[in-house]
Amino acid sequence: MALRLYNTLSGKIEEFHPIDENRVRMYACGPTVYDYGHIGNFRTFIAVDLLYRFLRQSGYGVKYVMNITDVDDKIIRNSARDGVTVQQYTAKFTQAFLEDSATLGIEQPILVRATEHIDAMADFIAELAKKGFAYRTDDGSYYFRIAKFSEYGKLSKKDFAGMTDGARVDVDEYEKDSARDFALWKAPKPGEASWDTAIGPGRPGWHIECSVMSMEELGPSFDLHAGGEDLIFPHHENEIAQSESLTGKQFARYWFHARFLLVEGQKMSKSLGNFFTVRDLILRGHKPSSIRWLLTQVPYRNQLNFTFDGLKAAASSVEKLRNFCFRLTSAQFPAGETSAMTNLAGETISQMKSALDDDLNTAEAQAAMFDMLRKVNTALDGAELRHDDVKPLLAAIAKFDEIFGVLKDDDQPKMKAILDWARAEGREKEISAELLEIAGSSQLADEQVNQKLAKMEAARKARNFKASDELRAELTAAGIIVENTKDGVRWRRK
Repeated sequence: MALRLYNTLSGKIEEFHPIDENRVRMYACGPTVYDYGHIGNFRTFIAVDLLYRFLRQSGYGVKYVMNITDVDDKIIRNSARDGVTVQQYTAKFTQAFLEDSATLGIEQPILVRATEHIDAMADFIAELAKKGFAYRTDDGSYYFRIAKFSEYGKLSKKDFAGMTDGARVDVDEYEKDSARDFALWKAPKPGEASWDTAIGPGRPGWHIECSVMSMEELGPSFDLHAGGEDLIFPHHENEIAQSESLTGKQFARYWFHARFLLVEGQKMSKSLGNFFTVRDLILRGHKPSSIRWLLTQVPYRNQLNFTFDGLKAAASSVEKLRNFCFRLTSAQFPAGETSAMTNLAGETISQMKSALDDDLNTAEAQAAMFDMLRKVNTALDGAELRHDDVKPLLAAIAKFDEIFGVLKDDDQPKMKAILDWARAEGREKEISAELLEIAGSSQLADEQVNQKLAKMEAARKARNFKASDELRAELTAAGIIVENTKDGVRWRRK
């Protein structure tokens, strides 16, 4: 079965076929680095990460580009307020985005920054002016003449028949029912950052940035453009208009938009006190793997209700996956194989692929994996598993984790990094006891834990129970829970 994705441009689910048979060129709108990213932003970034991983797993070579918007209205305003350059202001939040992405297991795409493409944007605008799609105003700003692009509105499906020809808007973000000529280039204002270019001094509008950077990296026509649903209009609508006006070619063939989330059933907002960054959640003691898992549970086009009960359930799900892997890899099994287990592994891989081919249905893929866990755990409890069953079962869970990325138990060092950051930023009051318990304990690598367990077991067999108990106490102090099971000793981190 071919991958089928909902295409915002056509308004329906379509089979995905790239321009080049085995090569996918995709672009995603990344962060505007004026503050720390919130969990709504990261729901989108994780959805695109899942798509990227699945395309690659499906055999495509993927060139995945994401922009970092490091100049826009908010950045200009905030940097002027703080008396620093745009580059100085955005450096902190760009680094924070990269760190938070890595914390959540997001694979890094090719990153492009708006401020490194200013001259190319000016040249793009000059060409639009030559073609009559852009015009210069008395102050030296340039606007896109949307009345000249007859297909304006084809992405958002809005009816702009009554729009006022020549009415202009120069802010980057504006009301969704507005249809006015939008700013491509903004003349400098006193105290604002600006660049000297072939079309004069100033700075780019937000919309032109993505058109220039995506086309520079991927060509005038590419396969897939992704982002949050809030970008459909005006941002992506404007990208299409200016890009296709310049080239006369279709800009992007498929448009992939993730829905934003609710928090405890309400729209996230600072005024409601339910606005959370990734760092806010980790400061409360929640593991990065739990956050990633929760943000993948609901398919990207469905509304996700982010709750703290759901975050606790996500932690439990991740723990079950990790314990399952430990159980398979730590126990000794009798020789041989059972066809039921081999078949189950193959069926699970097939079900996961079928679910993800169906418009990236993550919920169904996760359900298939947990159905396998339930059946295998039953076989383990009944001592029915054989040595040669392990390899195909591990292969199935490895396929699963290539997409979902939560099996590696690296939460503690990631949380320790946030703990150190909070202390450096003077945010000690926000550090929870839960974070201190997980991240504040002395860190042991997996191999160190296994070595101590081996020594503990050797001491126990030698009936040196004092030494055995001392080693167990060391592990407990380091946040390691040791469990004695009928399959042998196993461990997990708090």
